[in-house]
Amino acid sequence: MEKIKIALVQMQSIFGNTAYNLQKITQFINHAAEEKVDLICFPELCVQGYSRDRSELYSEPVPGPSTYRLVETVKKSNIIAIVGIAEKSESAKPYITQLLIKPDGQLLKYRKTHLGNSEKPYFSPGEKLPVFDVNKAKLGIEICWDLHFPEITTIMSMAGAEIIFAPHASPSIVGDRRGIWLKYMTARAYDNAVYLAACNLVGEDGTGHSYCGGALVIDPKGNVVAEAFNKGEDMLVTELDAKLINTIRNKESYSMSNSFYISSRRPELYQDLVKDNYCAGKE
Repeated sequence: MEKIKIALVQMQSIFGNTAYNLQKITQFINHAAEEKVDLICFPELCVQGYSRDRSELYSEPVPGPSTYRLVETVKKSNIIAIVGIAEKSESAKPYITQLLIKPDGQLLKYRKTHLGNSEKPYFSPGEKLPVFDVNKAKLGIEICWDLHFPEITTIMSMAGAEIIFAPHASPSIVGDRRGIWLKYMTARAYDNAVYLAACNLVGEDGTGHSYCGGALVIDPKGNVVAEAFNKGEDMLVTELDAKLINTIRNKESYSMSNSFYISSRRPELYQDLVKDNYCAGKE
């Protein structure tokens, strides 16, 4: 990994007002370019706004109208953008997709693999856990509910991911977002020796729903290195220390203080993890 400057956006998305949301995304990307950012990440479903039961009405193919506009914006800004969109699928249920758009016009994507119980009737799950190479780093994307499944981060780290981006659409009703995130995100970062960078929708969405915002960066030691929880639109900019993660992942290093724990895994002991009928206390 090389030193990389990232931006995390807390953004208000008005549900169904794609043109307005895209205009705001463009403004943030342009601002990030002025700040000499390498990569900017936006929240879950920020293009159309978040809705469980009505996202299908505004979903788009990828590539499609919104994608073409985003690609042009990214080309002009010369930075990488990770943007959340409701992607039309072959069924009536769209995907919750996070686009990864490179300055050369390359369009990649991650589809949310683990849907919350309230999302399952309305969305299709993704089936892949890709790791993306963006020259200065390798990264994975996990969307909101995905972060509650430790195996995803471990698989991505084993595949070379050094940064995990975690876009959210978490409502205010859930409670203190910072406190909730720190309960499990520090473990994901520390156990797998990755940077973890999260952001969230914020404010009212025009349908009566409110989002609590938040942006947070945790280093591979589980330490918070940057944060913004001001409950308003904001862009958190921070530079990630390449030396720290490179030291941990150096195969020649045997220092206990810089252990890359997953290199000592014993998968032969973990067979029960893939048994569909297995649960704690039962065989």
